[in-house]
Formats: sequence, C-alpha cells, structure tokens
Amino acid sequence: MRSLPTIVKTELLAESGYFQIEALHLEFSNGQQRVYERLRGTGYQSVMVVARPDPAHVLLVREYAVGVEQRVLGLPKGGVDLGESYLAAANRELQEEIGLRAGRLTELGQLTLAPGHLCHSYQVVLAEDLQPCPALGDEPEPLEIIKVPISQVARLVACGEMHEARAIAALFMAMNHLSTFDSN
Repeated sequence: MRSLPTIVKTELLAESGYFQIEALHLEFSNGQQRVYERLRGTGYQSVMVVARPDPAHVLLVREYAVGVEQRVLGLPKGGVDLGESYLAAANRELQEEIGLRAGRLTELGQLTLAPGHLCHSYQVVLAEDLQPCPALGDEPEPLEIIKVPISQVARLVACGEMHEARAIAALFMAMNHLSTFDSN
C-alpha cells in the first residue's frame, strides 16, 4: 500500500461560519507535487435517518435544497448538537422533521460526501418502532413526508424522482442491513 502524500503547506483561502476553503500543497511518494483545494468543515457533525414505520416501508421527506434550487426527495437529516450522541441527534431530527420518535435506533455507519473536495461525513442511523412525538424544529416550512414501499426505492432512483446520492447510499446501507438481519 502506498504511503499518504506529505502535506508541504496549507493555506486558508476563505472562511465562513460553516466552512473554510483550504489549498493543500502535497508531495506524493514519487516526488510529484500538486495543489488541491478542499472545503473543510468547522467540526460540524451530521446524521441521516432511515425511518422505517413498518417492515415494508420507509419515510422520505421532500424539502427545498438551496444548492440545486429545487425540492429534493431524501431522508430526515441534520446536525448533531454539542455533547449530543449520533443516536440522540437522530431521534431529535425525527421528532423535528416528521413528528416521530424511534423506540429502536441502529447506527449503520458513516458516509463521506465528495471526499476529494469536502471534509465532511454523515452517520447513517436506522430508526424503527416509531411512535408519534412531534417537536419544534428549525425548518423554515413543514417538510412533505412520503411513505414509500422499500421495494419502490430503486424505481424512484431509476426514474429520477430521487437523486440525492447521500439518501440513496443510506437507503442501500439500510436495505443491506435489513436483508442480512432478516436472513439470520
């Protein structure tokens, strides 16, 4: 296995409340040098929740995504508050975004987002045994909640209705976990 490149120099190019843009001057093991830019977070942690109200369905949300300037079909998600665990954050986000609380939460793993340019990951959590428990959140408008048969997720992706890669990957992780669990 090759060694990691050496970071020769790091430059801060710009900064906001959420991000820093850095230029990294790298030297690779073969002597090649390159400069890469990356978007570095400020320690912000996130969760994405696959909410399973029953064995055959998942709950999706449609909300406005400013990056693509359209409403996007995805999963409940949000930030982890200081001192909060991923599981507690997942349950809080469920309550705030879809008005439900999970009796059983399972961490499925982490996903990175554009790791060539962005220093951020999401913890994916499977939420089951859902009960009503609404909480006031920070959403600017109520989210559209859509109950979808798990068997229809691939169709939603194939027809372009669902195209948020994070949500698709999280659903894949959940479906894999559930099929492994169900076959044992």
